[in-house]
Amino acid sequence: MAISAHDRETVAERAGYCCEYCRSQLKFSADSFSVEHIVPRSRGGSDDLSNLALSCQRCNNAKFVATEAVDPLTGTAATLFDPRQHDWFENLAWSNDFLFIHGLTPIGRATVDKLQLNRPGVVNLRRILRDAGEHPPRTA
Repeated sequence: MAISAHDRETVAERAGYCCEYCRSQLKFSADSFSVEHIVPRSRGGSDDLSNLALSCQRCNNAKFVATEAVDPLTGTAATLFDPRQHDWFENLAWSNDFLFIHGLTPIGRATVDKLQLNRPGVVNLRRILRDAGEHPPRTA
């Protein structure tokens, strides 16, 4: 079943037009954004708004159908960040210069690692946008 244009806009507006994982801003992205299923349909996830998140294509590709990953600090499995269930600022934090995202919890660390939230291209874009006064996004 396709997600309606209305639901896509609702998800994007709720996310402040930012990827709900790496916080990239849609208006500055060279890549498209997707409305992704937090719990994939292949794992029983629904098309309800409570299971949908706005994601840049790189985060969406890295997440794919995963709902958990290894916490690199402990080596144990951890649930990935769920924007509908978890608070971004309880699990993730900006570095002092706002270029890097750090995981504060097993959820945050596993998500940073699995989705590669500090990949070089996004860090470079953050640097340019920060210097232009456009980063971090105001919704963060």
